[in-house]
This record gives sequence, C-alpha cells and structure tokens, in this order.
Amino acid sequence: MAAGADFSPTFTMLDGAYRSKENVSSINGEDPSTVETLKDMKVRKPPRQLPVIRHCVSTTWLSCSPDLEFGLWHPPGLPTLSGEETKFLHMFRSGSCSEIGPKQRMEDEHIRIDNLVDHLGAAVNVPSPCAFYGVFDGHGGIDAASFVRKNILKFIIEDTHFPLSVEKAIRSAFVKIDHAFADACHLDRSSGTTALTTLIFGRSMLIANAGDCRAVLGKRGRAIELSRDHKPNCNSEKLRIEKLGGSVFDGYLNGQLSVARAIGDWHMKGSKGSSCPLSAEPELQGLTLTEEDEFLIMGCDGLWDVMSSQCAVTLVRKELMLHNDPERSSKELVREALKRNTCDNLTVVVVCFSPDPPPRIEIPKTRVRKSISLEGLHLLKGALDGDI
Repeated sequence: MAAGADFSPTFTMLDGAYRSKENVSSINGEDPSTVETLKDMKVRKPPRQLPVIRHCVSTTWLSCSPDLEFGLWHPPGLPTLSGEETKFLHMFRSGSCSEIGPKQRMEDEHIRIDNLVDHLGAAVNVPSPCAFYGVFDGHGGIDAASFVRKNILKFIIEDTHFPLSVEKAIRSAFVKIDHAFADACHLDRSSGTTALTTLIFGRSMLIANAGDCRAVLGKRGRAIELSRDHKPNCNSEKLRIEKLGGSVFDGYLNGQLSVARAIGDWHMKGSKGSSCPLSAEPELQGLTLTEEDEFLIMGCDGLWDVMSSQCAVTLVRKELMLHNDPERSSKELVREALKRNTCDNLTVVVVCFSPDPPPRIEIPKTRVRKSISLEGLHLLKGALDGDI
C-alpha cells in the first residue's frame, strides 16, 4: 500500500455485527456427510514435517482472542467452523516478483499486506488476523494500475457496507474507484487496468476479479482456480457485451481491448453510471481455508498465457518443499515464464497459509498377490529337485 494513502476512521464496529446473516460469499454450507468424509480422509494423510521456518517477509499468526472465538472472524454468509475444524492454525506469509519481460515499459502493479491490522494501525478497527493482496495489470500506461494499487484498500474499508457485508463493500469499491479515476484530471483516463484482490479474515478468504489476472489455490498438489479470466470471446462475457451494444472482433472488445472487464479505459466508456460493455464490476469467489489449502498464486496474464494453473501449482509446491520461501518460489515462476517466451509483463504473488513446507504426498504401495498354476508348481518343484 502506498505510504501516501490515508485512512480516516469513518466507521466503528457494532456489537454482534460479525454474526449478521447477510450473505457475503458464494460458497454454500457443507453437507454433514461431506464433512464426515473429509474428516476420515484427514486420518490417512501423511504427517507434516516440522522444518525450520524461513521468513521472507512479515507474517501473521491465527491466534486466539478473548473477543473472537478461536481467533476467527466470520464474514456474514460464510459457514461457521466447528471446534474440530479449528484445531490447526493458519499463518500468512507471502513473496512476489515482477519483471518487465519483452515489453518496453512496466505497467503492472501489486500489493502485499500480510498483517492488515498492523498496516492500518489504530485508525481502522478490523478483526485480527487479516491480510490483503492484489495484482493489477495495466495497459495504455501505468496511471490506472498505480491509482488502483494506492487506493483500492481505502475504498473497500471506507465503504458503508464494510465490515457488515464485505462482498458488497468490494463490489462497490471497484465501481467507485473506477469513477474516481475518471475524475482524476492529472492522470491519463484512457489508461486502464485489470484488478485481482484477495481479502482474508481468519480462515475466510474472498477473491475479487475484474479482467484476466488469475488466482489459483494449491490444495495438496492440485490446482483449484478461484477466478475466471474475463476474455471478450468467453461465452458469458460475449453475451453480456453484445447485450449492451458492444461487439467482439478477433477476440477484442469492440476491436480494441483484449479484456472484457477493466478499471479505467474511459475512452471506451460512456458517462459514469451508464451501462457499458466494458465493466469494472468484479466477480467474487469466497471460501473457507482448510488444512489441505497450502498456498495461493496470484498472477497477471503474462504468466497464464504460457503456463497452465496445474503447472504453476506443481512448480511452486516443488520449490516450497525445497526452501519454504514464497519469494524465491514467485521468482522461479517468473523465470519459467520467461523461458517459455511470454510476450507480456510478469507479476506473481505467492501467499502461504502455513509456516511449514508442503508435506510429501506418498502413494501407498498396493500389495499384489501372485498365484501359480498347478502345472507351474510341478515344474518349479522339478527344477528345485534337479529333474529339469
């Protein structure tokens, strides 16, 4: 977060507000039978190793608090966790890497805040632990990406819906910052940026995406995509664009822009508040972190143009098992993308949820029972007796 961004204490926490039933996440409650199945699966997992922790940046522990049960704050709408599910602790630590790549100028921006409580100070009252991350892929200049990086968190926490409805606050913040950028006369309003943010309260994580950056969760070696790339030729985006009077030509919105959602680009938008094929409204995805969730990868399209989500998760997991350093892991991802001849700027953020490296996944050896026919038994007996 930029040092110049100020946060005014325009709101206070209300008693009982954390238990509001207003929906925030798109994730539904778990079926009891599913929970029992997951518990059974946990019994058969290999034990975690306990290596020396290497801190590359500041870290935040999920610790108990007298005001928060198990040290967790549940945004309204997310499932409440049982005592059995809160026996393990999460810890937020992150690393990042940005490279200009083959382009002439760098237009990416990003933000990493492992401890949002310490970052904001006493001016803003947010539950602990709390973390915030963002990746902003600019185009047509750096102004839009830089403006969003400096101000997006401020727009979220100062929104009237925060903290009672975090989902509404983030949706509103994306639209408001888009309008604020249009009013910033000293900036190039024709520049634009995609925006991908992650807000974590305890074990509740909310991903917001507008554009073609991508968030991928590493879950015991499997890649789980938590955002959808907003490309103009995507079926749902193409239908939305055409319904609002736009067109898609050769994969470009109105033949000009390779993304269907972005902040800025006001030369392609009408007046503020009017419906436009180029939308700044984000898609949100929420989930509750479990013990199997090991890390999160946030990257711009320069990474995903040359690498699949599963390949990125496999590479990061391998690196973390070697040195347990998210900073080095992000650099290795960027290095691999450059080897694969990406044609864009590169920005990667890796967020780990545990102080330990990922455990080795051991596939149990199956016992193969072999049998021998009666004829074969007689041949073997004859060989042993020296008859053959």
